[in-house]
Amino acid sequence: MFNLFTPRIFNSGYLPEKEGHRVYFMELGNPDGEPVLIFNGGPGGVSKTSKAAMFDRKKYRIIMFDQRGCGKSMPAGEMENNDSIAALEDAERLIKYLNIKKPLIVRGGSWGSTLALLFAMRNPQSVKMLLLSQIFLADSDNKKWMEEDSGLFYPDMLEKLDSSAPKNKRLNLAQRFAKMMNSYNLGQQVKAVCTYGCYERVLGNLSPDLNIKKVTQDDINSNMIYINYCAQNFMLEDKCIINNTSIIEHIPTLIVHNRLDMVCPLCGAYELHKHLPNSKLVIVPDIGHGSKLLNKTIKKEIKRFLG
Repeated sequence: MFNLFTPRIFNSGYLPEKEGHRVYFMELGNPDGEPVLIFNGGPGGVSKTSKAAMFDRKKYRIIMFDQRGCGKSMPAGEMENNDSIAALEDAERLIKYLNIKKPLIVRGGSWGSTLALLFAMRNPQSVKMLLLSQIFLADSDNKKWMEEDSGLFYPDMLEKLDSSAPKNKRLNLAQRFAKMMNSYNLGQQVKAVCTYGCYERVLGNLSPDLNIKKVTQDDINSNMIYINYCAQNFMLEDKCIINNTSIIEHIPTLIVHNRLDMVCPLCGAYELHKHLPNSKLVIVPDIGHGSKLLNKTIKKEIKRFLG
């Protein structure tokens, strides 16, 4: 009997090594159920069994994997042969490896929504439904918001970031912090983690703090991925999602987003909704990139959307 409250992993392991990477995956729920593919946030996020909690594990087969360099994937924190296209190719390899023939329900939040949308654009006939939240379009608007416009609300925090990074007029803020991470100098890496790595976590916070009490190796590994992706514009062409929405306009899409999300402003979710005629946008009256009300609403709306 399946327990609806305690997620159960029935299968886990690694994809065959490719380009020096071993990608970890896990499956929860019903092995014969309708397949659900979940993309993690970040970049740098990890698979957690709690992400399966919004799905009926008697009905669905929930699939997750750690992007290259993240979580249990090996080698940890490795950026060589690690980009957005590789993440999508790994997802496609995983579905083939698991011999899944049925159309997929695809779920993603934040950076996970970016990958979910891109995956659907590469595989429009294989995606039955998109369940998205905290929309991140990974474009020049997002970059401008993070490194310039967010200073309208957090000028003190943005000034601390600028003063903490090596001075180099040729490099933008993310590139300067990536240089610190890629130095492999522990002191420089910890400084980058505690500044640029923390910045998105303080946005929307009324008492922001750019410090982590204890920086672990896992923190360094995840920020190696996150900061390098930010520095390279997430290895994507600008506006690649919005410019290609016609490919997926037939796919039923749920979009849930907090009204005052200071990491990914609502305008991105709203623009995506306008480009997808088969989408439903739910604006949550709350603040922050994540919140209890947002999570509660996501769970409620996904249940409603699945029917």
